[in-house]
Amino acid sequence: MYDTIIKNGRWFDGTGAPSAIRNLGIRDGRVATVSAAPLDETDCERVIDATGRWVMPGMIDIHTHYDVEVLLDPTLSESLRHGVTTLLLGSCSLSTVHVGGSDAGDLFGRVEAIPRKHVVDAVDALKTWNSAHSYVAALESLPLGPNVAAFIGHSDIRAAQLGLTRATDPKVKPTENELTAMEHKLTEALDAGFVGMSSQQLLFDKLDGEVCRSRTLPSTYATAKERRRLNRILRDRKRALQGGPDVAKPQSLIGMAASSLGFFRPHLKVSLLSAADIKAIPGVVKVFPLLGKIINKLGGDFRWQHLPVPFEVYSDGIDLPVFEEFGSGAAALHLSNQIEERRALLADEEYRRWFRKDYDKKWGPRVWHRDFFDAEITECPDESVVGKTFGQVGVDRGGVHPVDAFLDLVVEYGPKVRWRTTISNHRPEVLNVLAADPSVQLGFSDAGAHLRNMAFYNFGLRLLERVQRAQRAGNPFMTVEHAVHRVTGELADWYDLDAGHLREGDRADVLIIDPERLDDSLTAYAENPVPEYDNLSRMVNRNDETVTAVLVNGEFVFGLGEKAETLGTERTGEFLKAGAR
Repeated sequence: MYDTIIKNGRWFDGTGAPSAIRNLGIRDGRVATVSAAPLDETDCERVIDATGRWVMPGMIDIHTHYDVEVLLDPTLSESLRHGVTTLLLGSCSLSTVHVGGSDAGDLFGRVEAIPRKHVVDAVDALKTWNSAHSYVAALESLPLGPNVAAFIGHSDIRAAQLGLTRATDPKVKPTENELTAMEHKLTEALDAGFVGMSSQQLLFDKLDGEVCRSRTLPSTYATAKERRRLNRILRDRKRALQGGPDVAKPQSLIGMAASSLGFFRPHLKVSLLSAADIKAIPGVVKVFPLLGKIINKLGGDFRWQHLPVPFEVYSDGIDLPVFEEFGSGAAALHLSNQIEERRALLADEEYRRWFRKDYDKKWGPRVWHRDFFDAEITECPDESVVGKTFGQVGVDRGGVHPVDAFLDLVVEYGPKVRWRTTISNHRPEVLNVLAADPSVQLGFSDAGAHLRNMAFYNFGLRLLERVQRAQRAGNPFMTVEHAVHRVTGELADWYDLDAGHLREGDRADVLIIDPERLDDSLTAYAENPVPEYDNLSRMVNRNDETVTAVLVNGEFVFGLGEKAETLGTERTGEFLKAGAR
């Protein structure tokens, strides 16, 4: 009767309803039966005893940059192994639907810290599509591990239509024909099932390559007229806008949030980056729930994206995107392809005065706290500094300014100096408030990007760990059922995807976890080489005892750290089209 039976597990259906001990029968990739009574196991190929385990819908990751990696390794196993069975491509205005290899390399290389060479090579070698429909067909021809859905990137559309040079020239305004062509590209993507469009106004995301190096992303040059015309299509089609406001301009944030409002026209689904408890400006965290409440009370459909774990980042030398937010840091990153020139710049006293001035400026919107006393060195050829902060190194060297202590080490050892800091989400009590706020969506993992800087592939598991720990301590901030709903069904419903639920008739995307292994292993540091990127060592999460089984469309793909033999050779995931539930 069944292809797979999962028995005796605590079942969560993804709606937030009370959990219960149930037996699930899966047939033809769907949940055929949910029963309190045992099921007939006759001729069942796979029976999973989930006694003492939680059985829930596979989680959804709404913010990834797997657009290149999915072409090279469609298993996307780093997400699968942590229970993510559906993920969204095309975030932050970036996608590979229309641009060619060189432009894709310029768009993704520096902004998302994906090696440019591999972006160019992958797109040039593997691109067989020239439209959103043929892009979907290309994805579905791959042996996908998880399900994927996608945004179309505004920068992708703009660069393809105007050419990257014109698309990043502030003097160039698109002609009427060019605007109409961009509208057609967006409409075609929505017809193909894309969940919406991603756009970016953040000005410290910079282009790689040599042609337009250090210019901001193409979507940041869009006029208000261009944005309104594209947003109108999203409104009419009830699809979503994912946006990144310019943190230095509050009017950008207010404007993008307010675009959700209707007022004699359809409201617009808007999901903005991002609600965070930023160390540098701790008071701003109160603005996010307040603004969300106001916009939604006025009739909007507005959400913040939020990473529900501490935002800890690592850096090899000065190669960290937060340095883009101030002039001296951006100047150093501009020279990332010119090692000797960069070393000379970092050693120059005039440059150092500039850096110290930027560092000492503690007011105004910013992401990085700019405190080298809160930056621990984890690796360095000079072992005497490992475990210390750059600020302490400066003190030990006779009161050297923290900036000079940092630059001295980077000049001497370059990227061999590895260090870490936590930029935001450092206060658990504040994280708990954001995690429960209805105007907040949980996600923003950036999976597939910043490979040497951070790893949040297991963000959903870490949320569940915090929820369970709070309950056991007698200080709950949400139920486990609510937490499961927040990273499954709630997201699927908002983006209108056939995912995120585990009721009779639903897609059998299943995550089984051991709640007793929601523990400190979730925060452990690990690295793993990426063969597709010349074995670049990537930061990853490794908590393999926690996830006992992952199924996609009813097929077992991962469990206890082991891949299914068929993963990568047989397709389990699908391209999920918005509105096709």
